[in-house]
Amino acid sequence: MHFQWYPGHMTKARRMMQENIKLIDLVIELVDARIPLSSRNPDIDELGRQKSRLILLNKADLAENKWNDAWIEYFKDKGYLAVKVNSKKGGGIKNIQSVIQEACKEKIERDRKRGILNRPVRAMVVGIPNVGKSTFINTLAGKACAKTGNKPGVTKGKQWIRLNKGVELLDTPGILWPKFEDQQVGMKLAFIGSIKDEILNTEELAAEFLKFMQQHYPGIIAGKYNIEENGDVYEVLNRIAESRHCIVRGNELDVEKAAALLMDDFRSGRLGELTLEYPDRI
Repeated sequence: MHFQWYPGHMTKARRMMQENIKLIDLVIELVDARIPLSSRNPDIDELGRQKSRLILLNKADLAENKWNDAWIEYFKDKGYLAVKVNSKKGGGIKNIQSVIQEACKEKIERDRKRGILNRPVRAMVVGIPNVGKSTFINTLAGKACAKTGNKPGVTKGKQWIRLNKGVELLDTPGILWPKFEDQQVGMKLAFIGSIKDEILNTEELAAEFLKFMQQHYPGIIAGKYNIEENGDVYEVLNRIAESRHCIVRGNELDVEKAAALLMDDFRSGRLGELTLEYPDRI
């Protein structure tokens, strides 16, 4: 199964980010805590080369906390300021203002020495599709400023949001990069819903996900769907379809529906806290 998705609007969005980077003091990059490395767009490092950087492990509640902590240390070792957040439920959000000030303390000090006081920090919020940028902005602002959705591609253009007199945020569309060198990266992005489901084979995707679960989290699938989870992954999909009464006309099992249900259960956290990649295995 080949993974790639780079529609035209992403080229336009990247160009827009390049044009606006000169207005920015800080790049706030959201990554998905379940796949912190695979959900980093390598183009962001190039775009934000001369800027202060902050990495937020978003959806931290969906990943194992011990691995969240290990990833925070990993990014700090690489020279990034990094914190874990849960934008949907507000976890970690109240500390973000002070973290932004910390990330930009050199810029604020430079301004102070030049007699410029109270100039707001301007931050660009970036990340891949469906990583939760707009939800993060709305939670931080305490009101709905940015459009949100549980599918990639909701934010189409840039929008400035004034948080307070000290911070202004630039929301940007989620962008991937033109070619995944490693198809494992593409597969993990498909698992979390950052690649449009419509262009994927859901059964194949679910089968790959089941292989991962059998290897790293044995027992979770069996417990969730009350089935035997060992053996051929397509047979396991059939068992899920049977257990969840996914039936089409003629009493046939609707395996595609079962596959979509499995992926939705994973993405929404109904399978528990799961981390799909680990810093000590890089």
